[in-house]
Amino acid sequence: PTSGACCKMGVLAALLVTWCCSSTVIADSKAVTTTLATKWPSTPLLLEASSSEFLAEESQDQFWDFVEVNQQIESWEHEGTDYSYYHLILKRIGQFLSSLQLSLLKFALSLRTYSATVQTFQQMAAGEPPPEGCKTFLTVHGEKTCNPDSLESLLKTASDRPKPFLFKGDHKYPDSNPDAPVVILYAEIGTPDFAKFHQLLISKAQKREVNYYLRHYIANRSTEKVYLSGYGVELAIKSTEYKAKDDTQVKGADINATVIGENDPVDEVQGFLFGKLSIRHLYPELKEQLKELRKHLVESTNEMAPLKVWQLQDLSFQTAARVLAAPIVDALMVMRDLSQNFPTKARSITKTSVNFQLRAEVEENQKYCRRWLSVKHGFGLKCMKGLMSDVPPPLNSIFDTLRSEAHVMEGLHSLGISGAHLHDILKLNVQPSDSDYAVDIRSPAIYWINNLEVDSRYSSWPSSIQELLRPTFPGVIRQIRKNLHNFVLLVDPTHESTAELLSVAEMFFSNDIPMRIGLVFVVDDSEEADGLHDAGVALLRAFNYVAQEEDNQQAFQTIINMYNKLKTGEQLKIEHVISVLEKKYPYVEISSILGHDSAYDTNRKEGKSYYQQTGVGPLPIALYNGMPYQRDQLDPDELETVTVQKILETTSFFQRAVYLGELSGDQDVVDYVMNRPNVVSRINSRILTSERHYLDITAKNNHYVDDYARFTFLDSKDKTAAVANSLTYMSKKGMSSKEIYVDDSYVRPVTFWVVGDFDQPSGRQILYDAIKHLKSSNNVRIGIVNNPREDPTGENLPISRAIWAALLTQTANNAKNFITKMAKEETVKALEAGADIIEFAVGGMDISNFKEAFQSTKQDFLLSHIAYCRDVLKLKRGERAVISNGRIIGPLQENELFNQDDFHLLEDIIIRTSGEKIKSQIQLLRAEEDHASDLVMKVDSLLSAQPKGETRIEYNFFEDKHSAIKLRPKEGTVYFDVVAIVDPATRDAQRLAPLLTVLNQVVNMNLRVFMNCQSKLSDMPLKSIYRHVLEPEITFSMDNSFAAGPIAKFLDMPQSPLFTLNLITPESWMVESVRTPYDLDNIYLEEVSLYNKREGHMRITRLRTRFHLVFTTIFGGKDANFNPMKRKVFTMSSLGYFQLKANPGAWFLRLRKGRSEDIYKIYSHEGMDSSPDADDVIVVLNSFKSKIIKVKVQKKPEKINEELLSDGVQENDSGFWESIARGFTGGSKNEEVKSDKNDVINIFSVASGHLYERFLRIMMLSVLKNTQTPVKFWFLKNYLSPTFKEFIPYMATKYGFQYELVHYKWPRWLHQQTEKQRIIWGYKILFLDVLFPLAVDKILFVDADQIVRTDLKDLRELDLEGAPYGYTPFCDSRREMDGYRFWKSGYWASHLGGRKYHISALYVVDLKKFRKIAAGDRLRGQYQGLSQDPNSLSNLDQDLPNNMIHQVPIKSLPQEWLWCETWCDNASKTRAKTIDLCNNPMTKEPKLEAAVRIVPEWQDYDQEVKQLYSQFLKEKLEG
Repeated sequence: PTSGACCKMGVLAALLVTWCCSSTVIADSKAVTTTLATKWPSTPLLLEASSSEFLAEESQDQFWDFVEVNQQIESWEHEGTDYSYYHLILKRIGQFLSSLQLSLLKFALSLRTYSATVQTFQQMAAGEPPPEGCKTFLTVHGEKTCNPDSLESLLKTASDRPKPFLFKGDHKYPDSNPDAPVVILYAEIGTPDFAKFHQLLISKAQKREVNYYLRHYIANRSTEKVYLSGYGVELAIKSTEYKAKDDTQVKGADINATVIGENDPVDEVQGFLFGKLSIRHLYPELKEQLKELRKHLVESTNEMAPLKVWQLQDLSFQTAARVLAAPIVDALMVMRDLSQNFPTKARSITKTSVNFQLRAEVEENQKYCRRWLSVKHGFGLKCMKGLMSDVPPPLNSIFDTLRSEAHVMEGLHSLGISGAHLHDILKLNVQPSDSDYAVDIRSPAIYWINNLEVDSRYSSWPSSIQELLRPTFPGVIRQIRKNLHNFVLLVDPTHESTAELLSVAEMFFSNDIPMRIGLVFVVDDSEEADGLHDAGVALLRAFNYVAQEEDNQQAFQTIINMYNKLKTGEQLKIEHVISVLEKKYPYVEISSILGHDSAYDTNRKEGKSYYQQTGVGPLPIALYNGMPYQRDQLDPDELETVTVQKILETTSFFQRAVYLGELSGDQDVVDYVMNRPNVVSRINSRILTSERHYLDITAKNNHYVDDYARFTFLDSKDKTAAVANSLTYMSKKGMSSKEIYVDDSYVRPVTFWVVGDFDQPSGRQILYDAIKHLKSSNNVRIGIVNNPREDPTGENLPISRAIWAALLTQTANNAKNFITKMAKEETVKALEAGADIIEFAVGGMDISNFKEAFQSTKQDFLLSHIAYCRDVLKLKRGERAVISNGRIIGPLQENELFNQDDFHLLEDIIIRTSGEKIKSQIQLLRAEEDHASDLVMKVDSLLSAQPKGETRIEYNFFEDKHSAIKLRPKEGTVYFDVVAIVDPATRDAQRLAPLLTVLNQVVNMNLRVFMNCQSKLSDMPLKSIYRHVLEPEITFSMDNSFAAGPIAKFLDMPQSPLFTLNLITPESWMVESVRTPYDLDNIYLEEVSLYNKREGHMRITRLRTRFHLVFTTIFGGKDANFNPMKRKVFTMSSLGYFQLKANPGAWFLRLRKGRSEDIYKIYSHEGMDSSPDADDVIVVLNSFKSKIIKVKVQKKPEKINEELLSDGVQENDSGFWESIARGFTGGSKNEEVKSDKNDVINIFSVASGHLYERFLRIMMLSVLKNTQTPVKFWFLKNYLSPTFKEFIPYMATKYGFQYELVHYKWPRWLHQQTEKQRIIWGYKILFLDVLFPLAVDKILFVDADQIVRTDLKDLRELDLEGAPYGYTPFCDSRREMDGYRFWKSGYWASHLGGRKYHISALYVVDLKKFRKIAAGDRLRGQYQGLSQDPNSLSNLDQDLPNNMIHQVPIKSLPQEWLWCETWCDNASKTRAKTIDLCNNPMTKEPKLEAAVRIVPEWQDYDQEVKQLYSQFLKEKLEG
């Protein structure tokens, strides 16, 4: 059985990578600004622009050309400023890029998209580590040197050492010899040292002496960080119903004070740059009047008085009207301004009138959106060239789409396709179909065990096909006497998995599952095979004997009996076969059945032949109606489930066919299924694989292969163009008209290039089969590319020279007939016997021209083909391949079969997915036949090479006269067609408007933004002020140095509201503050002195965890000497989802030592950088994008019955996977968790904002004062302030407690909360299973605002009576609060059914029980369903466990464990073990006042903590 975590079924573990960054926040009395930076130092722009990293993603050839040009950048080449250096880079790289690509490069550099990739190489270098004092160094199989003269000696001994691991992102020099020693150069491009080493290694590579790789290494790192953009900052208006501000005076607020006032150049109000006006003294005589104007604009703009309900109703339409009333060029900026500052603009917007045409057009478009796009009122959608994406789309996704679409558009443009034709072709959906191909199962090689239509055991079943239409319960498998479902197993009888697969088939048969079962035994088919020495042959002959003596069902049962004698994991042996036969047929001579002369040898050769012909891949194989199962579906448990699912899914297909009259009762069902278009005679996994590689055939030049010297200097694209220019094609009719065609059959949508050594049998075989297929299809043309094993001399390679000469000198038809002869083996034998090649000439050939060409000593075409196969197709000499409309299929193995059926399958796929669609568009261009066929091939290669994405949609049905912003593209250049649908008064608009504004500056766009307004609003649609940080290009300051970084500016902010600051980051980031004296959870600008600076730094980390799984990463490989930083990673049991927080680098993933490694083993993985069969599972994190991997683990055979979460888990079993140690990324602070079972009280708490952190410290002190047991506190790191995180280690030392900060990134697939308080509530309950190590048996949650008066050890030891957690019920004793007890009536009274409603301020969790019953998955599942309704789960952390009380039981704790004045009477206070400062909905009393009044000891605790903090600050200042 397969397992991941504690599940018995296979679990896919998806890893989503995380990043760490930092940010700075500044604010004056009316302004707040925010910047964001990474944890690693800034990386050189030159490396980001060149490496894979921008230019290498375009072309590795261009990358190395750029490296060649920029080996060394001299100081005289620029003025020494950041500005001049940046523009030098753009100038240097501009010669390799188009203007569009250059714009995208500028955008990428502003985003710092490739900084992570450069940092990855830097961390790999650090993992070596570099030799001391070396700025540039190289490694040869693990040996390092920075002395070029040492290279020779290292190369001589390289074979004695293992080759290093190479990554997909490594830069390999094109002329490198893959069989030579691997030399990795660590250097910084543009430095003198790099130029010296690079020239040395180039010379070695060109001599085929080394395999040269380049990795970036920056010896002198910058002191600056990488400042990022592509995120949003939100100042959300907080409710002041309950005062939650700390009254402690902020210290250090005026340190490094900065003024952002009227003289600041970024001071903008309503479009007026008052700072610039003042600084430059443009209007000095109006200085006072400008101050007055600024004051008036600020005051009028920031009015935030509450609106009446009737004023809210039409706000969405009124905002749209205001946007559409603006001039076209300003409309996006107006939408950005209104949406991002909505709370301050709302009152003025209410004065806008909405015309009838706008309202009517919006409503009409919404009908279309609901029906065809599933977009509801107020929701957003963005389309680029018909590709749909969410609003707002992830910025990395946008950038990738821009690059991909730009590549295609410029490719089409270079082919001479432009205007409307270009955009029509671009909208074609040509990606490979996901439909499953099937093989024909009507073969005599299949032993059918049963037949539903004739066997007597099914006689009671109805036989009418109309039974399919009879209503039945969902999930019921219909028993109909038709062979609708056919299950075939192709097995090697001696394979260890065969017994389990046959057991599943027997289960289907014995349980009367309505499915016909067939078997194919694939055994030795040689004449010498003997059943007395070969168990597989023995089983087949035994089956035949029993089948002839009785029937196939008895034969099937007999072989099942044979396999029943096997022990787990044992293979079938001859004695197993003999023992069953002897028992069943005691008087029969066994040797006559199994021996060499056996008469029971039916289907031995046929079975092997059928298996080979179908090409379905390695054994074992399972087929459902001819469609192969995936490899991971062949696990017995999985096979049963998947098969039942296939039956249910296929039933709906048959129902449709019957309903439409396509399938009738008198038809043979199997014939109907096998005659479907997806059924082919052969399935070739090479053809059907999802991993496909394409040539770039878009280059246009006048080069040919007849000039080898010139050919060698071409890059890959130009070499491909030269080969394409030189090919002469064969087709069915053998004709090539140069006239404008009338018959469209002359346009061949399928082009095959057959590559091989045609002087070898394998090369001739593939060519002969290609020509055989050609004669049956008018859609195909064939070109020939030579890849001979021998070097051409002019005398050798007669077949290759004859083929080329025929194509060069003969008509297409004569050439085809002559080449067909050349591909036959009898022709080769005759030539080897001395026959003259002219003897094989066909009628009509021009013999003299042929002979002259054949006998020519000029071998340039062969030399060029050899170089092309080596450099572009990456083939070794003599290897075969097929290029199908630019798609490379190969290299084919020496004995690999690729026959006429494979060519038929290839053609079928192309015609269905792309060929006919592209052909119909190319015909509109009225091109000549040959050119038209070339265009189909080139366009297909270009479009199909793009990553598979969403299906493109057509959006021509929208009305846009009154309800859309329309920005037309610039003429004469390619443009992006972009459509957005958005409500301008939503969070989507806040993010989309600035994004579209920037994109409009980066690329040429034909943009339409449709308003998707909501009517009859009852609440303010936007309650936050928002800024999106995004720039089209890097900016510079006045002194030509880099600007401080992309920055979010909240200027002239209203002072009266209370704000909380949130960063809205990409999915792969997570933020935490690292230094700020102010409370970013409670920003109240009115209390800040004018022009005082509010300063802070935020670190952004990003992470995901999942339950029960923990990885280990080994830094730098097995022999690396380092101190790894380890992290625990847990996986959710049912989803197998886990997260990893990591910086750029390479990671080795292994099962942790201990119980996990003892019970499980990794048996497959996807998305890794190591090969699937590699011992080391390696993943490289080299971009800001999330990386998803899938890891499957399997129980070891001897551990089948053991569970990871057994009661005997030892204290060092901290997780399913080992901690993750930094691989190739250096060590850091050791975060190993100490033993958690040595009588430690584990307490979990969350806090956000200075007030609650003050309460939290007091709560901790009250816990410590009342227990003698060691305590460990666990805090959610995501929302803690820098002040708290800086102080807590000091407090831990003084009071002797342990602590750990845990973090978690809310999974994208789980419904997102937008309000910070609700997010924190979610963390309290939704992720209890993934936050803590397995070593923690019990965790106690204690609210930050509680005071503990007893030893919490008693709560830890409390018997929960089998429940996973225990909560305290709400008190009922304070009667005056009865009107506020919502759980006493309505839904809650009914749902609880007499049970109590529990408070979430204090609870204890038995984590072992919690995980055992997968309570976390149950809670998340219920949350996902309920949270879609905004009116559900009002008190998320409380309502969810109470709602799930029937599925996840709650142990009700004794009432005295939590006393709260709001709900409990004063008499019960004396018994209180903890006191919680609950909000009082009646009095709204502030927390601080309540604390002082209710809890006498609270002030003493408060003063003690304050004194400790003062001491901490004093010691900090003293150093």
